[in-house]
Amino acid sequence: MLSCLALTAQAQDVLIRDATVHTGGAQGTLENTDVLVRNGRIAAIGAGLATPAGAQVVEAGDRPLTPTLFGGVTGIGIEEVSGERSTVDNTLALGAETHLMTVRPEFDVTLAFNPASILIPVNRIEGIGWTLIGAGSDEGGSIIGGQGAVMRLDGSVDPAGPNVLFVDLGSDAAELSGRSRAAQWMILDQLIDEARGRIAADANAALLTPAGRATLKKYLDGGGRVAVEVDRAADIRQLLRWSDRHGVEIAIVGGAEAWKLAPQLAAAKVPVFVDPLNNLPDSFDQIGASLENAARLDAAGVAVGFSQGGDASHNARKVRQLAGNAVANGLPWDDGLAGLTSVPARAFGVADELGSIAIGKRADLVLWSGDPLEVNAVALQVWMDGEPIEMRSRQTELRDRYLRQQAPRANGGLPRAYPAADSR
Repeated sequence: MLSCLALTAQAQDVLIRDATVHTGGAQGTLENTDVLVRNGRIAAIGAGLATPAGAQVVEAGDRPLTPTLFGGVTGIGIEEVSGERSTVDNTLALGAETHLMTVRPEFDVTLAFNPASILIPVNRIEGIGWTLIGAGSDEGGSIIGGQGAVMRLDGSVDPAGPNVLFVDLGSDAAELSGRSRAAQWMILDQLIDEARGRIAADANAALLTPAGRATLKKYLDGGGRVAVEVDRAADIRQLLRWSDRHGVEIAIVGGAEAWKLAPQLAAAKVPVFVDPLNNLPDSFDQIGASLENAARLDAAGVAVGFSQGGDASHNARKVRQLAGNAVANGLPWDDGLAGLTSVPARAFGVADELGSIAIGKRADLVLWSGDPLEVNAVALQVWMDGEPIEMRSRQTELRDRYLRQQAPRANGGLPRAYPAADSR
């Protein structure tokens, strides 16, 4: 039986006793193991740890304990209601009215991050502790969407790691590049020439502002990861050549046909963040999509992470189900969990703090009722910096409201879920 889950808000030592600890790191899985949290950090890991005076104790009962999970590339905190434009801050459309391409790599969506977003508790109570918020272009924008970063879902305002530059390639981005994917490489090469000073800033054809040049040059000089959304194998091959030619550190998001180039991706040490449910092509870029994409990439030595398409911001909590489906189609279980923990942490520059249970790291932890990659398991408790979060969200409050028993309407009472106290 669990004890002491409703802990006080003040900083306090916490001992999670007798858990199956999936460290997400070099130690792998540790059975019947205790984890001691002190001052918001992992202080000790081992069997039979002594209980510090005044520490709160959680009896895990051999249940799984993991790091908080990565929610994928989302708009959590910068997209509240996708159908209400005033609540969406992750896209740039400065050139929409003039129909001129506007390339602004300096566009940084983290400046609009809202730590009070209702999407945060919805996803956090299901074990999602951090996400990479992404930037994109709308009509009149460019294939370079802008910058995002890893954000922890604990109320923090500032990014947890370095910025990441987002680039969109392939048929989905063709409208942003003169309706030809071939033009995407022409545009990228020109932008590199500008950032390197080979095209004058005041040239008539120049596309970058001074700030844009400085931002792009940082990534060309190894100052950050470039996340590229791309699916078709032919485009991925060109991307590998381009990144090698210019020394750009990349990650692939999507990669529906990435398995076709698994050896090359492994040799280039390029992580790929896939949607394991993507097996029926919805475009000509995804004809080779396969449920075994993750397993084939992993078998070749590619670091595989997970990110879902569609309404990822509102449904980031479902990303662990994606990992479970990848495991069902051949991916080893440990690598499935790594795709939600250590792989994204290393890829996006936060591995010193997040993505594994190790001494000295943040105590961002989840205690599960069962296998976290199974749909019937739930998060029993989530800790951020060693503090238990309240396991409530707008969705759980609505659930409780509508389950509340009310007087029958035939007796003059209000409908269910509308008690007199709430009807003011």
